[in-house]
Amino acid sequence: MFEPVNQIGRARNRGAEAATGDWLVFIDADSFPSAGLFADVIEAIESGTCIAGGSTVKMGGGRKAVQFVAGLWNLISRTSRLLAGSFIFCQTSVFRELGGFNLELFASEEIDLSRRLKKAARKAGKRIVILTRHPLVTSERKTQLYSDWEHLRFLLKTVFGLGRTLKSAEACHIWYDGRR
Repeated sequence: MFEPVNQIGRARNRGAEAATGDWLVFIDADSFPSAGLFADVIEAIESGTCIAGGSTVKMGGGRKAVQFVAGLWNLISRTSRLLAGSFIFCQTSVFRELGGFNLELFASEEIDLSRRLKKAARKAGKRIVILTRHPLVTSERKTQLYSDWEHLRFLLKTVFGLGRTLKSAEACHIWYDGRR
């Protein structure tokens, strides 16, 4: 399936449009889910208590700073029930009711979706789960292609710009400038 407009949320929404199952699973191409993680997803779905979920992440590679940031993200993800974009599973009907990923955003669209899913879960008396037994192994590629300073500068622009940065593909160059 091809999406001609280069935007992460748009590509994910395109895939979801074509899907015919009761549940959707979004996995980044540079991530490596284990059989154990999929077994945990099945268990969560079959419990009937959740409408969506994600996984903690483990960065492939060994840079300590990157592992620290991944650990910090995992803590935030678990405590706030925020889904990492690299691995999301969701009831198809709920995803479609919510309108999918927000096409105004070029980055952090999974955080926006997480917040809307949490509201929908509360309303339905269900929950969002963050699976921890089998973390998703994901690529450290972006941390190798872009310097720590480039990442920090993007984060600061996003915070001080009150999120406006996230609405511009040019400002979200880490995801869209084509550096491979």
